[in-house]
Amino acid sequence: MKIILKQDVKNLGYKDDVVNVKNGYANNFLLPGGYAVMASGSNLRILEENLKQGVMKRAKLKQDAEGLAANLNGLSITITTKAGANGKIFGSITALQIAQELKNKGFEVDRRKIDFNEEIKNLGNYKAKINLHKEVKAEVAVEVVAE
Repeated sequence: MKIILKQDVKNLGYKDDVVNVKNGYANNFLLPGGYAVMASGSNLRILEENLKQGVMKRAKLKQDAEGLAANLNGLSITITTKAGANGKIFGSITALQIAQELKNKGFEVDRRKIDFNEEIKNLGNYKAKINLHKEVKAEVAVEVVAE
């Protein structure tokens, strides 16, 4: 089934993308949740018109994301947490904790845009990827230390 995404959907696409998905996924999740609309002829024409009108806005958003990425790339943050004697932490480090630490450093980043290569369950150094825009991504070094 061909649909138009109304907002970013993780592992599927970004807002205003036209994608093909299975009928059940569209009918049971995307359409009722307001994440997408059917890609009918009229909806495609509306999308095309919206894309024409939003060129300047999208260019500004991309420019802002590139500026933020330039500041975030190479940034290192330290998160302190309780840990056992063997270096295993109690619980795990989440995207919310990283977003809070970035906010403390003066960067406003949505927690849903932060991804990890692996779960952070031990002390050490890790990399977090931040998806700021469809074409702009940043990488932040995360150091987890014991209290």
